[in-house]
Amino acid sequence: MSDPQMAVLAPTMRKLAKRFPLSPEDQAAFLALPVSLKKLAVGNYIVREADIARSCCVLLSGFAYRHKIVRDGARQIVSINVPGDMVDLHNSFLGVADHNVQMLTAGEVAVIPSRAVQDIAYLRPAIGRAMLLDTLVDGSIFREWIANVGRRDARSRVAHLLCEFAVRLQAAGESEARNYHLPMTQEQLGDATGLTAVHVNRTIQALRQDGLISTDKRSVTIENWEGLVTTGDFNTAYLHPERAEGEPR
Repeated sequence: MSDPQMAVLAPTMRKLAKRFPLSPEDQAAFLALPVSLKKLAVGNYIVREADIARSCCVLLSGFAYRHKIVRDGARQIVSINVPGDMVDLHNSFLGVADHNVQMLTAGEVAVIPSRAVQDIAYLRPAIGRAMLLDTLVDGSIFREWIANVGRRDARSRVAHLLCEFAVRLQAAGESEARNYHLPMTQEQLGDATGLTAVHVNRTIQALRQDGLISTDKRSVTIENWEGLVTTGDFNTAYLHPERAEGEPR
């Protein structure tokens, strides 16, 4: 496999190595996984609920989101994926997808056969443990989102989501933490927070009026980090950051 093709997995390998130490041999084995590159447009599905999981995708660029559709057609967004994430690692081991993964923006993925992912996890225990820890952090994020929708008010829900984006995008090297592009429509923000698009719009206006954020189309600037953290009841502990970076600088 050519060096450029191996390099596409390097950001994900570094992320896993922060979860659990990987030897040079482990790192080389991960980088040598068979991949095929695929460009996806906004709205394209990476995986649909009930699909047989024959591959695992690493998000190389752009953003994706996990969601469930209930009987009346309503959608609940349960998490966002940023570049470097193995967005359907769960499905590779479960065998059948239990949720949808869809592109928020245009982007590119590296497709790895599920068998190759399973084999490297079993043959390289350190990689297997790093993958396990990565999925456990996903679970922690899911739990926090449940608490956000179930027990926080609208103002706190939106503020919490804006704080999470700031920290995760900074960790992924995608933006300056205090200023970033928010790749979600107000309808999508509503589906992530259990609010209507109108309620989201009013809430963002209120956060702006209080001097916590400023916005320009999809660009968000955090003007008062401490105030937004307090409003959102936000604590980075559930993200299990690998370093003590915590707050945006």
